Amino acid sequence: MKLPLVLASSSPYRKQLLERLKYPFTTASPDIDESALPEEKPADLVLRLSITKAQALAASYPNSLIIGSDQVAVFKGEIITKPGSYEKAFSQLSAFSGSVVEFLTGLCVLNTGTGASRAVVEPYTVYFRELTDETISHYLVKEQPYDCAGSFKSEGLGIVLLDRFEGRDPNALIGLPLIALTTLLLEFDTELM
Repeated sequence: MKLPLVLASSSPYRKQLLERLKYPFTTASPDIDESALPEEKPADLVLRLSITKAQALAASYPNSLIIGSDQVAVFKGEIITKPGSYEKAFSQLSAFSGSVVEFLTGLCVLNTGTGASRAVVEPYTVYFRELTDETISHYLVKEQPYDCAGSFKSEGLGIVLLDRFEGRDPNALIGLPLIALTTLLLEFDTELM
């Protein structure tokens, strides 16, 4: 039996990524508190939030597979938030110049019919080029990535800011690691083809 698939997210980026699988799904916002707990490590945070997002929709979607996902950017051990403004984005990208930022994406698939779930954390590392103030400013004016952790979109013009990537799945950088997701869905006997 094909279980309905639900993406517990209001992110247009995650929705676009999931559409690549050509498997029908519904989206719903889990509306949870995404604050970190005191002393919570970044990997623990994204794992907890991805599970919590999936669980938040369980009662509304019985006999479904719910996908919860959460992502943080980590720079020098600190969680980097979405900038929200030009000034904060400029500050973030200036700090990243010539440095490394790690993205951690938590992913959970919950079968609401059985209560079984699987969850993983997918890391992805980004190496930035040396950036001039002019390059940063020009980029921010053109792309305005103020709703993106790390202040850039690798799937857009932000690619010019980067030197290289390290990781298993470049989709993880955008917010939904499709390789890990397909692995989890197959564990639930979901026929993707």
